[in-house]
Amino acid sequence: MTGESKSADVIVVGAGMAGLKAAMELEAQGRSVIVLEARDRVGGRLMPGEIAGQTIDRGGQWVGPTQKLLLAEAEAQGVKTYLQYDKGKQVLHYKGKHRTYSGDIPALPLHALLELGLVQKRWDREMMTLPADAPWTAPNAMDWDGQTLESWIRKNIRTEGARTFARIVCRAVFCAEPEQMSYLFFLEYLRGGHGVEDLIGVKGGAQEAKFLGGAHSIARKMADGLRSPVQFETPVRAIRQDDDGVELRTDKGAFRATRAIIAIPPTLASRIHYDAPLPSLRDGLMQRMPMGSVIKVHVAYDKPFWRKNGLAGMAVSDAHAFNVVFDQTPEDESVGILVGFIDGDHATAMSSMGDNIRRNEVVKALTDYFGPEAREPIDYVDQDWTAEEWSRGCYVAHMAPGVLTRFGEALRAPVGRLHWAGTETATEWAGYMDGALQSGIRAAREVTRQLPR
Repeated sequence: MTGESKSADVIVVGAGMAGLKAAMELEAQGRSVIVLEARDRVGGRLMPGEIAGQTIDRGGQWVGPTQKLLLAEAEAQGVKTYLQYDKGKQVLHYKGKHRTYSGDIPALPLHALLELGLVQKRWDREMMTLPADAPWTAPNAMDWDGQTLESWIRKNIRTEGARTFARIVCRAVFCAEPEQMSYLFFLEYLRGGHGVEDLIGVKGGAQEAKFLGGAHSIARKMADGLRSPVQFETPVRAIRQDDDGVELRTDKGAFRATRAIIAIPPTLASRIHYDAPLPSLRDGLMQRMPMGSVIKVHVAYDKPFWRKNGLAGMAVSDAHAFNVVFDQTPEDESVGILVGFIDGDHATAMSSMGDNIRRNEVVKALTDYFGPEAREPIDYVDQDWTAEEWSRGCYVAHMAPGVLTRFGEALRAPVGRLHWAGTETATEWAGYMDGALQSGIRAAREVTRQLPR
């Protein structure tokens, strides 16, 4: 820190995509900015990694065609995309049986598929009644926020197959169990993600493409373009604001600014001491937004053997802990790689188990999905996001019944000189990189309006 300024027009807490984008926007307006980051790297819930000599994303990685902000940022940073491999049949492991199917909807019994179609249409209708910036004001908000997604499923879905699919969607999208979240929150997330088909889909959906060199490379290049370098290993412990500005106390001393943007997950923001105390709505909100639970897993093989068997390397299961899988093979097919997730209660349980136990569980699941050739991987890497001190989980925070209608108005509302960013605050693609960028742009505009000309 020797010789570096400890004061600026604006201080940004967090060097994930939201914080970096806010800093970029403010610097473009000629403002001085300091970005404080608790980790020793940028990216937040984006994280670089390697398996079998190949670069991988241990955090977020996909992009869909309607995520315009992310696609534009990648282009601006010179990061190219390539399509997610989806040629061939997908695997459904359901009730202990192995089935294959095409498309985004698993091969469930016909009566379950018919009901599932009706449920999706109902979700589409109901989510469109939510105002984008204030879902808690919707006509049915109180009713929907008074029940969990699980209670809604039990009341409104009759077939076992459709119920199972709804629960799998919840775990795959939120890394949480349906009994943990409000039905209103679920609908709001669907609205921001353009519906279930976009959220879970590959072609035309949120998993359509990936980034050459990894999504984390976008964040790294964003940081490299800042005039003032990110201050690493500088967790913010306390924030004090007065008529003259804000002071942020860290492990490396105090930093001062006219205003600050807090661009970290709500559960991390709640661990900061605020002087003066935050309003009860904001404080209550941060206490009530836990993160999802997920362990992201990569498994490497000598070759992508599933392709020659007519499989896309994609699988979903109602029973295995390792229950959602995609093909992560590089374009030159020099090695075969599968990527997938242990999520929800499975992740919570397996987080305390050793790497070998998790590896054995994953390999067993892959053998059920893709056959005996899956028994002999050449490399294995997993990332337990529940154990990450500066994330406390992934992919995104969720809300239980009663939270969105009672505390939702505090989600984006500034508190004095403090402004809030992070993907959880986005009105479109919340929980995704695109939502993080939107939140950074919005927070920077708020600050710019309040700073002296």
